[in-house]
Amino acid sequence: MRVTELQNWPSSLPQRHCHTSAQPWLHHHSRVRGCRRRYGRVCATAEPAQKAKQLLVYAPNHPLLRHWLAVARSKMSPPPIFRAACAELGRLLVYEAAYDWLPVLESQVETPCGVADATVVDGSRPVKVIPILRAGLIMLEQAATMLPASQTFHVGYERNEETLQASSYLNKLPAKFAEDDRILIADPMLATGGTMLQLLADLVGRGASPTYIKIVCIVCAPPALQVLNRDFPGVRVYTAMIDSELNEKGYIVPGLGDAGDRAFGTEKL
Repeated sequence: MRVTELQNWPSSLPQRHCHTSAQPWLHHHSRVRGCRRRYGRVCATAEPAQKAKQLLVYAPNHPLLRHWLAVARSKMSPPPIFRAACAELGRLLVYEAAYDWLPVLESQVETPCGVADATVVDGSRPVKVIPILRAGLIMLEQAATMLPASQTFHVGYERNEETLQASSYLNKLPAKFAEDDRILIADPMLATGGTMLQLLADLVGRGASPTYIKIVCIVCAPPALQVLNRDFPGVRVYTAMIDSELNEKGYIVPGLGDAGDRAFGTEKL
């Protein structure tokens, strides 16, 4: 996996630079810090989470992500195929985001042959999952099976196509979050960042900490990452690809097109 640290993000990001470690703000990321020996077997110990002073963007270099991204990008993919591709991408990205993040309990289980030490996700501290309607829903069709304990809160935003400003039409967030609540936001695209800024401000206003907020998106663009880094540097973004630019309509190029319309077959309506 590669991690992009947005300390000195360039004003323009050529697409060919998205996945090269030659850039000073792009670093290889290793999950494993060391190892320990337990019952004669070597087990990896995960690197503890640290409070980030800047936005971190994770772009896993995985062949399955690249495959399903290609399917989602293709204009020849009909709505059922597009939805399936986005669902697979969501599942893979949630898996990456959950690493070393979920609260766990150490326990033991009895197997048919003896007793084994076990680590289980703490069901008393469910992840707060927030899909941004409509398109955020399609990323969670498969991802829900990845999280043993979760609660889902829906929010909806509509973008003015002339001003590119988003306005809320649905908000099912709880009145209050605990500071250490794990919050996972799903939205296929981070383009201008306007919608995400509104949602993050709302979450922080209800008690959430940016340090415990993660965003999964299929594609993103530098303008959104720049404003997130400016206002909410503790947040972490997991994406299949960082695209290079936006067009005059605020769409990511090459991007996916309108993910909501493509997923629900409403492009010509």
